[in-house]
Amino acid sequence: MRAWEPGDGYAKCFCELCGGALWSRHPEEHEQVWVRLGTFDSDPGIRPTYRQYVAYAVPWEPIPDDGLERYPEGRPPS
Repeated sequence: MRAWEPGDGYAKCFCELCGGALWSRHPEEHEQVWVRLGTFDSDPGIRPTYRQYVAYAVPWEPIPDDGLERYPEGRPPS
């Protein structure tokens, strides 16, 4: 694994062999870690509750009509 910690953003960890993203960490709240679902070998047993950054979705992969709340940018803090 390799880690990249930019001075003004989220730290990222990735596989140094294939470049696959593994997780990222909040720059100030270090206990907030986001694990990429592609790192799991089997169903993690959780489901999405919202979709964010939909303004940047690629046109060739439509966002499913699944009833989840959508945000053009990041989800606003609650």
